[in-house]
Formats: sequence, structure tokens, C-alpha cells
Amino acid sequence: MWRNFNYTKLAGPVLVLMVLGMMILPLPPLVLDLFFTFNIALSVVVLMVSLYTREPLEFSSFPTVLLFTTLLRLSLNVASTKLVLTHGHSGGDAAGKVIEAFGHVLIGANLTVGVVAFVILTIINFVVITKGAGRIAEVSARFALDAMPGKQMAIDADLNAGLIGEEDARKRRAVVAQEADFFGSMDGASKFVRGDAVAGILIMVINIVGGLIVGMAQHDMAFGDAARTYTLLTIGDGLVAQIPGLVISVAAGIVVSRVGTDTDVSEQILNQMFARPQVLYISASVMAILGLIPGMPHFAFLLIAVIAAALAWYVERRERTKKAAPAPGGAPGMPPGMAMPPGGLPPGMVPPPGEQPLQEVSWADVQPVDPVGLEVGYRLIPLVDRNQDGELLRRIRGIRKKLAQELGFLMPAVHIRDNLELKPNQYRILLKGVDVGVGEAYAGQWLAINPGNASGSLAGTPTTDPTFGLPATWIDGSLRDQAQAMGFTVVDTSTVVGTHISNTLQSHAAELLGREEVQQLLEHFAKEAPKLVEDLVPKVVPVGTLQKVLQNLLDEGMHIRDLRTILETLSEHHGRTQDVDELTAAVRVALGRAIIHQLFPGENELPVVALEPQLEHILLNAASGKTPGGLEPGLAERLLKQASQLTENLESQGMNTVLITPAQLRPMLSRFLRRSIPGLRVISHTEIPDSKTIRIVGVLGAA
Repeated sequence: MWRNFNYTKLAGPVLVLMVLGMMILPLPPLVLDLFFTFNIALSVVVLMVSLYTREPLEFSSFPTVLLFTTLLRLSLNVASTKLVLTHGHSGGDAAGKVIEAFGHVLIGANLTVGVVAFVILTIINFVVITKGAGRIAEVSARFALDAMPGKQMAIDADLNAGLIGEEDARKRRAVVAQEADFFGSMDGASKFVRGDAVAGILIMVINIVGGLIVGMAQHDMAFGDAARTYTLLTIGDGLVAQIPGLVISVAAGIVVSRVGTDTDVSEQILNQMFARPQVLYISASVMAILGLIPGMPHFAFLLIAVIAAALAWYVERRERTKKAAPAPGGAPGMPPGMAMPPGGLPPGMVPPPGEQPLQEVSWADVQPVDPVGLEVGYRLIPLVDRNQDGELLRRIRGIRKKLAQELGFLMPAVHIRDNLELKPNQYRILLKGVDVGVGEAYAGQWLAINPGNASGSLAGTPTTDPTFGLPATWIDGSLRDQAQAMGFTVVDTSTVVGTHISNTLQSHAAELLGREEVQQLLEHFAKEAPKLVEDLVPKVVPVGTLQKVLQNLLDEGMHIRDLRTILETLSEHHGRTQDVDELTAAVRVALGRAIIHQLFPGENELPVVALEPQLEHILLNAASGKTPGGLEPGLAERLLKQASQLTENLESQGMNTVLITPAQLRPMLSRFLRRSIPGLRVISHTEIPDSKTIRIVGVLGAA
């Protein structure tokens, strides 16, 4: 049992008990020396961890560490005070060698210098570092709480666009909550450090006064001897505690003032402060001028000027070397950053005459139309360039994976190419060579979308979200936190384009399910149910019929993951009818439970819209052919207008609009309504499982 015990769980209880024990139990000088040394080493470890932390949450335990280290210093003060007052008359090492060393080595024999140094360290810690770190933590906690709704909406947008999975969404939501908790804890923990600084001054005064009383009253020491002995011990004790406290405070300031990047503090400072040779050249010139002024220390100023100039020359030479290196995948005459497309020169670029010999025209010159394509302007090429680790490429792969999991088939690959005929920031989505979506995006900027409850306005380029048509603004990255705090949903460029692609692919899923995709779907399903596929397709159910039924399901927003039920239902009804609409209706009845779950997840009472009885009678006559000429134009227009109004009312209440009709009317009404009202779904009475009940929340056709 003891072999499998996790001893690391004892670290917290042991440390707390040790701290409490030092406050109560007397400690010998040797043990006190060990604890003081451990306190100094612990503060150095905390400082190093804070320097190499890339973002604050990597050191999320820091508020607790801050509390423990503060309690450790205070308990050491209490333990050393008892030793100083009890055995201080016996000599400088009465409270241990560490206190004596700090008293003698750091301040020498001048007690005034020691008192002044201790007070200065305490003021620096209390007034400057701790107060500043506490203020940063307080403001960061407030901003983190204000920005939480916007960040949560951005996570939901990525999840809906297929850019992340449910597990990634949960992790990102947890990170958002942890950020607010961390800065809130740091705001409170900084008060411990400030209190520790105040306690250090009070302990110093109490030790000096108490030492004088004990030395003169109990040990018959002269006033001068008592003052010298106890003041030396008190100052040494205070410095031993305040120096680690100052180190911990510096670490706290570094952690809360960090801006999350992929580099630590050292790399971030060096890359941002010493990356511009112009700045270094100017600084070197200023230092050289100051060094040449009579009376100034020439050596120090001129040495720094030479070092700054040498560093500027080195940085400038390194930049030239980078620029001289050829861009990977590039070609002469192309815009900077443009990669050569797989098919050769970009559209519109003709090779110079005589550069290549003429070749005979062949079938290789006939390029097939891509099922799905994406064309981008040259400023968006970095988003899709493999050599530049284009973020949009990964997002498109994530979109295809998410749609495959949701819909039940693998969509064709998205073929990406640059198009010089487009505007620099423009892109367009093509379906079988025809553009079905156009938008503009700005690489390196963020799109702040107003979901309807955002307050205020932002400086940037006003636009419209290409996917949902919401008002939006392209902003710089520096305004991102401000926009989130104002209630805007802020997403990056690749997310904007990726969401547009995801929405377009999902709305055209039926068109993208071709004969080739159906055959691949059957081959994949045959690995799970080989006998079923072998017996039914194409012996009983032709592949063409299966494709049309699957397309009908996708066209109405259904998934086709349950291929087993679809095939078995088709095999059962195909002998009676070959009409695709009737076969689709039979499949929908078999998939009724899945349809209802998709529309009303987890609900037993289904809120639906019903047809007014007289309107239902008119529509049944029109569907059966008893009404010559079909629906009257006026009736069709009123029906469409009422359905649109009902949908708006129900969506404002947070409900889906689902129209329930007789089975004979469902195909006709679905085709009639879904093109004009995308949010409306039509189901039949036969598709509702027996375990569900319905609740009428609206009537279509009522006067």
C-alpha cells in the first residue's frame, strides 16, 4: 500500500504544519539557519519560474505559492524574534549564522546604514513593486471578467464552424474561467505581500525596543551595548526576510505584467527592444555625444556607444541576410510572399516567348472542374501557403472532418489557388466552377462582430459578416480585448473565411454528394456490414436511387450517418414504388427518432406549428390534383408571409420553427418554404415517435 502512495500529496500539509510549528515551537539556531537558507532558495526558484513562464496561466499556482512564502517568512520572523530576545545577549550568532552574516557582511559595523538599507528595501517592496503588481492584477481581473462573454461566444463560433471539437471547446472555456480566477486570486494575494512589508517594519521596531528592555533589565547590559547587539541582530533578521520578500514581489510583478506569447521574458524583451537597428544607431549617437561633453565620464559613455553601434550593425546584417534568401516556392516576377501554384504560373501570367518550346495540345490541357474551390487575392496567400504554415489550411481540414462526422460522408477536398483578378483582400468560394460566396478579409486583423447586444463603436473598417450578414468591423489586434469587453464577438481572419466555407459547404451538401462519394460511402460502410451492402446494392436498390434519396435527406438538413436503416428501408419499399419522393418519405419515417432528436434534443413535449384546418384541406386538394392549377398565387404569397412572420416570432423566443403536416403535404410544403425561410423545418405526423407528445405554439393560416 505504501509503495503506491503518492507522497507529493503530503507537500502542502507538511509545509503548513511546518510553518505553524515554527511559530509555536522553539527552534535551535542551526535549524533556523536551514530554514532561512531554504526561504532564500525558494524565492530564487519562484523568480526563475516567473521569468521562463510564457503566459500567466502556466504558473496558475502562484497565488497559493505567494501565500505560503509569506507565511513562511512571517513564521521565521517569529522564530528568530524568540531567539534574539532570549539569547541575544550572548553574541551575534545567538539567532544563527545566517542572521549574523546578513548583519555583518551586508551592513558592516554601521547600524545606521543597516536601518536605512532595511527601510529602503521595505519601501521599494511596499510602495513600488507590490502596489504596482496589485494594481495590474486588479485591472486584469476586471478586464478578464468583462471579456468573458465575448470569449465564450468566440469559442461557440469556432465550435459551430467546425474549427474545434467539443473537447477543445471545453478546454478553452476552462482556460477563460481560469484567467479570471487567476487574476482575481493575484489581486487578493498581493495584499499578503503588502501586509508582510508592514509587518517587517513593526517587527523591527518591536525587536529593537524589546531587545533594549531585555538586555538592560534582565541581563544588566549597558544601553550602548544592548542597542548595538540587538539592533545588529534585528537588522540582520529583517534583511534575511525582506530580501526573499523583495524577490517574490518582483516575480509577482513579472507574472501579472506578462502578455501571453510563444516566448519567455528574455526572448520577448530582446526581440522587441533590440530588433531595430535604427533605434540602436540613434541611441549610440546620443551616448557618443554625451561622452564627448567635457566633464563627463568619457570611457563609460563611449564604451556603451560602441557596444550599441556594434549591436545595430549585427542586427542590420542579419536582416539583410534574411531578405537576400529566396522565398520558398516563390518565382521571379511574383508579388512578395506569393507561392507558385501547383498548376504553374498564376492566372493571367503568360511566359515570355521563346522561353519554352511549343508542345502539342493534348487531353492534359483539359482541366476538370473542381467540386469545391477557394480563390484568394494575393494579400491572403499567407493564410493558405504551406511554406508559411497557413492557418486556414488547418481550419479547412478541421471543417471537412467536422462535416464528415456530422453529415455522414466525406466531402470533396477544397482546391485552393490564388487569383490576381480578385482584389488583394478578396476571396471567393466556388462550387463546380461557379462562385457561391464572396467576401473580403484582412490578414493580421480581427473581425469584431456585433451579435446584437454590443455597446459602442470601434475604430476600423466597417463591413458585414460574410456568413450571417451581421454588422461587423475589421480592427487591429490592439483593440481585441476592448472589443470583447464591449460585447463584440472577435474572431481572426482564418476563422472568418473558415466559417464562411463551413456554412457554404453545409448548405450545398446535397450537391456535393455525387456518384463517386456515394460509392466511397458504400465501400466504407461495407467494412462494417459487408453482407448488407452486397445483398442490397445494386441488386435491389440501384446506386442512382440511393444517391437521390440521400441528396433529398441532406437537402432538408438531415444527416445520413444511419446508412444501415436507410438501406434496409429502401430495400423494403423499393419493390412497391420507384418514386424517389415516396422512398424518401418512407426513409424519413424510419429515421423519425433521429429527426426529432436533431430538432428537439432531449425534449419529450415538442413545440410545433400546425396548419389551420381549412388551409390544410385546400392544400390536400391541391396536392391530390383535385384543385385545377394548384395553389392560387395570392394564397401562396400569404402562406409564405405568415410562415416568415411565425418563424421570426418563435426565433425571438429562442425556439425552432417546426411545421407539422400530413404526410401527403410534407414534401410539397418543404420544397416551397425551405428556400425562402431557411430556419423553418417541415415534418409529418408519421415521423413523430409514439413516446413524444406535441404542443401547438402557432397556427399557420389563421386569420
